[in-house]
This record gives sequence, C-alpha cells and structure tokens, in this order.
Amino acid sequence: MTALIDRQYPDGCWEGEMVWSTVILSQTAIARHIIGFPFSTDDAALALRYYGSMRLDDGSWPMHPEGSGSVFATSMAYVTQRLLGAPSDSPGLLQARDWLHRQPGGVAAAPSWCKFWLAILGLYGWDGMNPVPPEIFLLPKWVPFHPDRLYCHTRAIYLGMANLYARRFGADLGPLRQELTRELYGETAIDFAAHRHDISPTDLIHRPSRILRRAYDLLAVYERRPLRWLRRRALAHCRTVIDYGQRTTAHQGISPINALLNMIGQFESDAKHPELPAGVAGIERWRWQDDRGLRYVGARSQSWDTAFAMRALLAGDPDANADALAHGYAFLLSAQIGDELPDGAAHGRSITRGGWCFTEGGHRWPVSDCTAEAVEVILALHRTGIPVAERISDERLTWAVEFILSRQNPEGGFGSYEERRGHPWLQLLNPSELFARCMIEESYVECTGSSLSALGHFRTAYPDVLRRDVNRAIGNGVEFLRRMQRPDGAWPAAWGIHHTYSAFFAVRGLRAAGVPPDDPCLILAAGWLLKHQREDGAWGEHHSSALTGEWITHPEGQPTMTAWAVLTLLEIRGAADRAVKRGVEWLRGNQIADGMWPVGAVNGVFFGTSMLHYELYPQYFPAWALAKASRPC
Repeated sequence: MTALIDRQYPDGCWEGEMVWSTVILSQTAIARHIIGFPFSTDDAALALRYYGSMRLDDGSWPMHPEGSGSVFATSMAYVTQRLLGAPSDSPGLLQARDWLHRQPGGVAAAPSWCKFWLAILGLYGWDGMNPVPPEIFLLPKWVPFHPDRLYCHTRAIYLGMANLYARRFGADLGPLRQELTRELYGETAIDFAAHRHDISPTDLIHRPSRILRRAYDLLAVYERRPLRWLRRRALAHCRTVIDYGQRTTAHQGISPINALLNMIGQFESDAKHPELPAGVAGIERWRWQDDRGLRYVGARSQSWDTAFAMRALLAGDPDANADALAHGYAFLLSAQIGDELPDGAAHGRSITRGGWCFTEGGHRWPVSDCTAEAVEVILALHRTGIPVAERISDERLTWAVEFILSRQNPEGGFGSYEERRGHPWLQLLNPSELFARCMIEESYVECTGSSLSALGHFRTAYPDVLRRDVNRAIGNGVEFLRRMQRPDGAWPAAWGIHHTYSAFFAVRGLRAAGVPPDDPCLILAAGWLLKHQREDGAWGEHHSSALTGEWITHPEGQPTMTAWAVLTLLEIRGAADRAVKRGVEWLRGNQIADGMWPVGAVNGVFFGTSMLHYELYPQYFPAWALAKASRPC
C-alpha cells in the first residue's frame, strides 16, 4: 500500500504506462515533420534512445513488447530515425535494413497501414495501396455497412486515411526521399501496383476476405476516374468531420493515430491552418517520457488506474489510506463528463454526459467499464464515511448510471465506447490485416461484468432510482454472462490476457448482481480456475491465448493473473479456501523489497491481436488481492 500511494500523482490520479510498440512514436514524428513542427533536438535524441531500447537482437522492431520482428514497425522505425537525423550507415539501421531486405516481399509487402504512411511521405506509390474512397462516408445512414456502424476507432482512422488517400497527399522530403527509397527497396523504380494485395507474413493476422479483395479491385478501377463532383462532396464531408473531431476532443482525437491523421488533413487543406498549434499540443497529451526515452502511447489510463488503485486501498485499511483515497476521489469527480457534445447526434456520437473516459476525460470519449469502475469505487468510499472535500451529487451518479445503461446491447451484454451498431458479418470486411474484431462494437464479458458490478452496488445504495431500468439491465446482463460461459467454465475476453481476466470481471459482476456463490455458473468458474493453478500456487497465462481462444500456460507464474484468480475465488470460495491461500502465499513470496511486484508478462490486448502491458496492473491487483484475503469482510 505504501508503494502504491507513492505512485499517486499530485492531481490525485494514478497512471502507469500502457506499453505497446514504437509505431505511434514513428507516426507522431512523421506527422510533426510533415506539418512543420518537428521534434526539438532534445526530443529527437530522446526518441532515438527509445528506439534503441526497443530494438530486437535481429535488428527489427516488434508490434508489441513480447512480439517478434514486424515489417510495419521496423519500416516505420527505420524511416523515422532517418528523419530524426540518424545516418544510414549507423549499426542499428544497417542491421534493420538487412532484416527488412530478408523478409518475403520486403517493404513492398508491408501491411496497408504501413503502405499508407510511406505513401504520404512519397516512399510508396498510391497505386500500390488498396483504395480507401471517402465516398463511402456519404452513404445513406440506413446502409448496413455505413461507417457510422463501425467501431469508433476504426471509422475515425479510416476517415482520416480516406481524406489523404483521395487527395494523394505527398510530403516533400527533398533529397532524402530518393535515399530512403534506395535504402528501403534496394532500387528506385518499383512497380508498387503489383504489390497491392501483398502482405508480409510478419504482420498478417487477418487476411482480407475474398469479397473485400474483389471490392478493392473494382474500386481500383473507379479510382482511375472518380466522379469529380462526388469526390469533392466526400472530401468536404471528411473535412467537416475532421474539424469537429479535433475541436470536440481538445485536439487529442479518440486516439493519437486519429488526431495525427486529422492534423495532417488540416495541413493538407491549409499549410497555415490556425488549429495546427493546438493539434500539436493535443498530441503531446499522449506523450510518455522516462529514462528509456520519449514515446507516445495509444491510450492514457488515469481514470481506469485510479479506480483500481483506490479499490486496493479500500480493501486494506481505509482509515490509514484516507488522504490518498480522498485525493483520488477528487480526481474522479473532476474527470466525469458533465454535459453532452454540441451536435453530437448529428455527428454519430452517443450520449456522453455522466461518463468517465479511460483518460482524465479531456478527449470526451467515455467508456462503459471506466464509468462503471469509477461509480463502484465512489460508492465503496461513501460506505466508509471517509470525508471528502466535495461529494459527488446524487444527480451526477444518476447520470453515470444512465450512461452505463445506454451502452447495453439488446442481447444483454455491454459495449465499450458505444452500443453495438453494426451486424457481426461486418467483420468479414475487416481491411486492417493487422487486427481482428475491429469492425464493430461488440458485447464484451469484461464491460458487462464491470457494468453489472456498478449497477448492483448502485441498486443497493439507491434502490428507488431508475429501479425498473436498473433491474432489467442487471437481469439481462446476468443472462448474457451465463450464455457466454463455456462448458468448461471459462469466458472469452477482449481486453486482457485472457481467461483469468474475463473470469475476474464476470464473477465480480455476477456476485454484485446477486448471484449466490453456490450457483452452478460460479462453481463451474471456480473449478476452471482450480484446474489451471500452477503447482507453485500461481496462475500464468500466455498472451497467445488471446489469439487461439484456448488456455495456453505461461512458463512462469504471473503476479497480475494470480491476483485476478485470487480475487475471483474469494468471491466464490472465500479466504479459507486452499487454492486462495496458495495464491496468496505465492504473491507474498514474490513481492520485491520496494513493495512492488515483478513487471511480468504482457497483460492486456486490443483489437484481438495487439498485446499491451499495463504497467500498474502488477501493483494494484496483487495489493488488492492480499488486502481482501486478509480482510475478507
């Protein structure tokens, strides 16, 4: 607990880095170079340091902390380091170039997202990229594959890509362009169109379906002579959406990639666009810097980390941790969104009032489970009677519950940023090549578990507020989790590694909803966890479980997964259970001298395939598990 409190920021929040890859650093440096706001000399040196820390022994860069070399990540890292001033004959770049040339198809077979970024630098031919026509954003809203039906991150990124693709934007790199072309491909005359469907095996996760490839071929014909009037109208629409997105997210975008594409689009329309300085400042909100160097993260996790850190402190001695808890409470109060977006419905946005974002709230994209975890810890702190400077009003808590309810889907499960809008068959049109499950908002076990937990505690605290809606949502959510449980007792996951993560959220939600510990569903879940406990008392799941959907044991026990399993079994079997005691002893035995736990393996995932490491997971989840096991009441 002492170590955890030491990690609290002055504004009351907790936040650990969400570690991914160097790709966003590369995209940021490229975008800033294009629009005339390059890194300072000091920042360039820090960025180069980070590239050095992430390079693999074979000279390549991976797409996640435990991944192998990626043509996408390595191509982007190579080009960016050259833009930042690294000489082509430096040992690291010589090794990277050799690695790239050995890959089947080389850089010419890079995945489409890489081809796109190379194309806007003039390093790849636009005719070698599968078309991204902006006209699709003009389709009638009733069309089942209208972009508004897609997952919010996907539609935002592809709108930015479509805007630049249609304009065939290309930055001027001067003499460096020819040098880089020769370094990347070994020659300067490349038939890029011949590589339009090529995808490097280092990056291929989801090959575009035959239907999509056929559509690409037809669109390539259209791109030879697009309807000028329709394209002008489509591009004007894209520009309107881009400007709206920048202004309503404090120029942060829903993600840094979204904001970078928007910023380049604004620069393309006006090299002196008045919002560019604000765009650069917005991108800096995604900045992360430490002794390893400078990078940009895919998400900031202040609200998420704060809620779980507070749960750990509450499970220990709340009175002893009262100051830190009150400070964290004040942060959560300030991070809640208190109003709706102007013209939000007209721009395809769902309600925002009452929600919490994954971040501190600045970009105004709230999420169901972030809101639910904030509500639950706020209600838990209220039960302790710890004094706070300003108590959240009943009205604002009601707004939060209304927000959570708005994210429930007809089958009872909860989406994340939005309710589900598209049909599952839209996954067949996945163009990303790199990711899976990225086309539509789904019903997620984890979001449903968090939402049920918050709704259950809210129903106890406010039994007469939204009673009918809350009861109906809880009943439907419980039935969804029952249906999603596999015959062996496990649940699928979407945002963590993997089955231990989903079990933690599902069981918490079911218990808070009133499901008793002797329910067959929970007995089955406990049996599954017991089956996968290691001989040393720990649990450890390899990240490849997220790719296969089946349990794959990690060679070593993991603090985070052991904590999830212990917390789950405490809900079902109690602190006296032998498996719980063994897990607790393993956590005690593996705590290091400063009160933390080893970093451990990657513990998160997004888009089904891209692994993440949440830096604070190995701290607050084990602390919470130990505290709850020692104070089970």
